[in-house]
Amino acid sequence: MAIGVFGDIPAQPMQGGSALMTPMYWMYEMGHAALNPTRAVMDATKTLFVNPGNPWSQTTFGKSIAASCEVFERVTRRYGKPEWGLDFTEVEGRRVPVVVRSVWEKPFCRLLNFDRGITVPLNKPQPRVLIVAPMSGHYPTLLRGTVEALLPEHDVYITDWADARMVPLTEGRFDLNDYVDHVIEMLHMLGGDVHVLAVCQPAVPVLMAVSVMEAEDDPCVPVSMTLMGGPIDTRRNPTAVNNLAQERGIGWFRRNVITKVPFTHPGFMRDVYPGFLQLTGFVSMNLDRHVDAHRRLFDDLVKGDGDKVEKHRDFYDEYLAVMDLSAEYYLQTVDQVFIRQLLPKGEMLHRGKRVDPSKVRRVALMTVEGENDDISGLGQTEATHGLCSAIPSNRRVHYVQKGVGHYGVFNGSRFRKEIVPRMSAFMRASEAQSTSQAELAVAAE
Repeated sequence: MAIGVFGDIPAQPMQGGSALMTPMYWMYEMGHAALNPTRAVMDATKTLFVNPGNPWSQTTFGKSIAASCEVFERVTRRYGKPEWGLDFTEVEGRRVPVVVRSVWEKPFCRLLNFDRGITVPLNKPQPRVLIVAPMSGHYPTLLRGTVEALLPEHDVYITDWADARMVPLTEGRFDLNDYVDHVIEMLHMLGGDVHVLAVCQPAVPVLMAVSVMEAEDDPCVPVSMTLMGGPIDTRRNPTAVNNLAQERGIGWFRRNVITKVPFTHPGFMRDVYPGFLQLTGFVSMNLDRHVDAHRRLFDDLVKGDGDKVEKHRDFYDEYLAVMDLSAEYYLQTVDQVFIRQLLPKGEMLHRGKRVDPSKVRRVALMTVEGENDDISGLGQTEATHGLCSAIPSNRRVHYVQKGVGHYGVFNGSRFRKEIVPRMSAFMRASEAQSTSQAELAVAAE
């Protein structure tokens, strides 16, 4: 089972009790290590058969050997954390360099800023945006397209969640309460003059964080909150993902997908939902499609179709890069968000206190959904408006993007052309309204 790409819980993993899970992780590590000599031979063979000095390299036979070696190497590789690759952006017609800097750090998360080094006045405001990326298997770089689309008109920050197997056990646990605390701490560090944007799974902890801050009259609440394709109320239009969580129950997840990090990793003996098991779930959902994709890769390598080969490499370098999740956080999310649906029922707690979204009043709200989203069904994110009843109607927006599924809510051509302009306009309007209200409050005093 996986909290799929963004907070979903699709696909079924191997069966077996928890007693089998730790040996399974060890066996996975041993299997990967055992393949290293074969991978080295394949890599050397590929080098031989792509060498222009080898006459076989120009033959169909030679190209087939090289293609077979590359496909084998890619299928058996452990993919590391991808690079952001966002070195430049364009701001008001000028090409400017982008430097990724860490501005806040804890054992389970860093806050990154895409510093554009702008030192001259700009013609229009450039709102600061804190993107809260999903902690759900893939690295935050999966939101590269989201960041790239926002950079020309925004000062962008993003959460960079850590791979749990790389966090020593001495650093303690990480659960849903800690996630909420991290969001609050980051908003405090940014000083409140910021817009928070949550993509899918983080919609719940972000709404929790803002609700907690509003209940305490925290001066660092964000100017606006944008929730995109998030599982706020999974009782609405439940998807196969939602139904599966209901059918299994939390005990099944605890017994079947939680294991301990094996020796050699910094997080040795930490309870996790391992990345390799998540990847099994991701791939098994559409196994035929992935097999066909690698068959096409072989054909394209033999034909020398470089563009298609690079597209395949780029996609799978990202898709196959996964990280382990803290068991506490994973199980709480499955139980409280997908099974018991505590937030929309008014029963969600943070550090023992009830979370009350009706306390949110100073933060503007925008929700975005995809018409064909099969992960977070239509209405699940829109439910936020009913929960945040104190927000004035002129400070709330709901938008449904036609013709897109879950991924299209935060990436792709329609996201860039239709969703981003609406989000940017909403953020600027929210800042203007917030400034007007502040001026009125000062005048009243």
